[in-house]
Amino acid sequence: MAQKKKLKVAFPHMGNIYIAWSAALKKVGVEPFIPPYTSKKTLSLGTKHSPEAICLPYKLILGNFIEAIEGGADYVAMITSPGICRLGEYGSCIKNALTDLGYNTKYIELTLYDGIQGMYNFLKEITGKNDPILFMRAIIIAIRKVFIMDDLDARLSYLRAREVTSGEADKHFHKAVHYIMNANTNRSLDKAKKLAFEELNKTQIDPNREVLHVDLTGEIYIVCDDFSNQNIVKELGKMGVEVRRSLTVGSFLKDAIIPKIFRKGETHLQRANRMAKPYLLRDIGGDSLECVSDVVYADMRGIDGIIHVSPFTCMPEIMSQNIFPAMRENCDIPILPLIMDEQTGKAGYLTRLEAFVDLMRRRKRKLAMEEKQAELTK
Repeated sequence: MAQKKKLKVAFPHMGNIYIAWSAALKKVGVEPFIPPYTSKKTLSLGTKHSPEAICLPYKLILGNFIEAIEGGADYVAMITSPGICRLGEYGSCIKNALTDLGYNTKYIELTLYDGIQGMYNFLKEITGKNDPILFMRAIIIAIRKVFIMDDLDARLSYLRAREVTSGEADKHFHKAVHYIMNANTNRSLDKAKKLAFEELNKTQIDPNREVLHVDLTGEIYIVCDDFSNQNIVKELGKMGVEVRRSLTVGSFLKDAIIPKIFRKGETHLQRANRMAKPYLLRDIGGDSLECVSDVVYADMRGIDGIIHVSPFTCMPEIMSQNIFPAMRENCDIPILPLIMDEQTGKAGYLTRLEAFVDLMRRRKRKLAMEEKQAELTK
């Protein structure tokens, strides 16, 4: 008797999230189809079949789906949201676009903010099964991989800013990712995590290098996805800057998926509701509330600067950028807003980054000198 063909399910790329969702799908007996990593071809395909004024993430996600369908995916899965953001309309628009292009691949949505139940329902619909123990194992290993990848990414940023040989940290990081990717049980994941950090820590660093610290905030897709933000974390690392992504998939999971009883400490959204006042009193969609609070949080911690990245035409992030000038009275921190779209050129983008890094370095040295003089006059 012929073996039943496994369903191939594809998700769009957003940073390293494919590592988590592929683990969950494998656990329930579904074959994950990982589309080619986002490239200029992906962007070109998405842009060609998208409304002109739609934001960059939509174009890239549509491009991911087209490449996945042409590669043989049976399902394309999309995340949707009920919030005040165009993300809530992505689903129907993308579904219509794929239908208009003549693709018959099945389309399925995972609704955000439905928590564990939403993920459970998604796996149930994909598999046609109803196995609580199997599904919970799949969800747990996916969530664990998200947090491990966030930790590895943070460690990579630390090492990049201090590495003796340029590119060495990235070389070790790629090996470390394979350990996490290949772990399919909680026990093997514990071992893989240990091996991954040991591999990454092989990077030779200069502990005495002058390092700047920057927080990266903005729309979560652009913050997390290296193609859409033009590898900003890597480029800054080459300039001796350690970057902390204020928005990560892990921080999102703490707010939207993980039950309150399992959370440790204050979540990003809880901090945003507390710190964004008096500049922004309520959520106006997207990640605007978090972005405004991130400026306050970075200033409070004495960070050297903050970079705000957003897709062109994203209204919530446009609102955030218009609030930043009013915050300068209380937040004395350099802010660099960067708007990304398919027309963003690499050369001009790097020039802006270099100028911002020079500004932060001069400011840091000036503040250190003033502090030293103040101590001498005591």
